[in-house]
Amino acid sequence: MADRFYINCPLAPGPVAVDGSEAHHLAVVCRLRPGDAVCLFNGDGRQYPAEVRAVGRRVVVLEVRAVEAPVREHPFRLEIAAPLPKGDRAQFLIEKLTELGVASFTPLRTARGVVLPRETKLDKLQRYVIEASKQCGRNVLMEIGPLTDWAAFPRRDDLRGRKVLAHPGGAANGWGVGGADVVAAVGPEGGFTEEEVDSARAAGWEVVGLGPRILRVETAAMALAVMARSRA
Repeated sequence: MADRFYINCPLAPGPVAVDGSEAHHLAVVCRLRPGDAVCLFNGDGRQYPAEVRAVGRRVVVLEVRAVEAPVREHPFRLEIAAPLPKGDRAQFLIEKLTELGVASFTPLRTARGVVLPRETKLDKLQRYVIEASKQCGRNVLMEIGPLTDWAAFPRRDDLRGRKVLAHPGGAANGWGVGGADVVAAVGPEGGFTEEEVDSARAAGWEVVGLGPRILRVETAAMALAVMARSRA
């Protein structure tokens, strides 16, 4: 596979000029030269094989040769909501959920959560999505939602499909099998409070267990993503 680059603009066969960080990555980091093949994507679900035509200090000119639409997304929508873990674990979480085909991630504010990302942190999370998408071949970017209070999240009208909450003591097989849309939530270090779990149940959520051991936030979120894929 040719090197992949994210271009935040409409793409179509023909020339396209790239500047900013991606131009630097093309010219300086990857040291691409005229005639080299690359693959562009912009999050619209397609990819665009292209050829480097000219390399300047600030601008790289490419020629888009074709439009391809490989199927790399799930046939259902998978959303994950969780408090962000500390430090580099947040980056790891976002990268792996992107690789697993999650459509949307919502960072949660919960009673026991300690990491409350600001706007600059959310921007970094989106960059992690782009870098992971380059690596794994996704052409649709995982959405990063705004920081959301758990008290409001379970009752949102825009949540589609089956809704499951991971919590110790939950049912081992509580969310069935099928290819329906899934929204899954994970608690912080220390878990959801009983009041938070009860509010989810009252809103129609199913409480599921992930085994006899206590998992970290990022492990639990990835486990839910894998379970949703295997049950589709």
